[in-house]
Amino acid sequence: MNPAVTQDMSFFHLVGTASLPVQLVMVLLLLTSFLSWWFIFRKMFVIRHAIRQSDEFEDVFWRGSDLNVLFQSAAASRHSAGSMERIFEAGFREFIKHKRQPGMDTSAVMDGTRRAMRATYQREMDRLESHLSFLATVGSVSPYVGLFGTVWGIMNSFRGLANVSQATIAHVAPGIAEALIATAMGLFAAIPAVIAYNRYSNNIDRLATRFESFMEELSNVLQRQAAG
Repeated sequence: MNPAVTQDMSFFHLVGTASLPVQLVMVLLLLTSFLSWWFIFRKMFVIRHAIRQSDEFEDVFWRGSDLNVLFQSAAASRHSAGSMERIFEAGFREFIKHKRQPGMDTSAVMDGTRRAMRATYQREMDRLESHLSFLATVGSVSPYVGLFGTVWGIMNSFRGLANVSQATIAHVAPGIAEALIATAMGLFAAIPAVIAYNRYSNNIDRLATRFESFMEELSNVLQRQAAG
């Protein structure tokens, strides 16, 4: 009986006996997948926390609470405050500072207030969008890295046929199987990263819309106070 027919075709055996380039590709994809899942879970909690904090602050803000009291509360809890609360704190701080200056008209006060809110808005968006580019890169590059391992493994399988007088499926099956494992690992790393990137990007875009709407509404409130 041909011993090649009864050779071990288990997953771990195929990985252990794969050529060095294919093994390096597998290790790279495995590490990338672990890191990707770390960022997926971390970003999930960050975005959920940001949405919950925005809901809570908007609820307090639109109850008609005194803006000075809200400002003092936001300034006291600056490190634990949510993104919307930080935007409010930066804008109201600038509003108070300009309003106290003699000779400042309403338009100058509001311009400074909007710039302060916009700067804080950009910092908060950068924080929320951090590591999303990594997920996008993993989602787009991992299949090609796996494909490289597949091509290399299949190439080695066909090169091995040069030393065989009669080629059978048993001779090329192990090499092709180990090569296809690299493709599977590339997809395993890419698919969750793409799904998470699309979902989180949508959530962050919705938060950005809420922040921008809040800045406009707060500007209207402060403009009425400045003109009053």
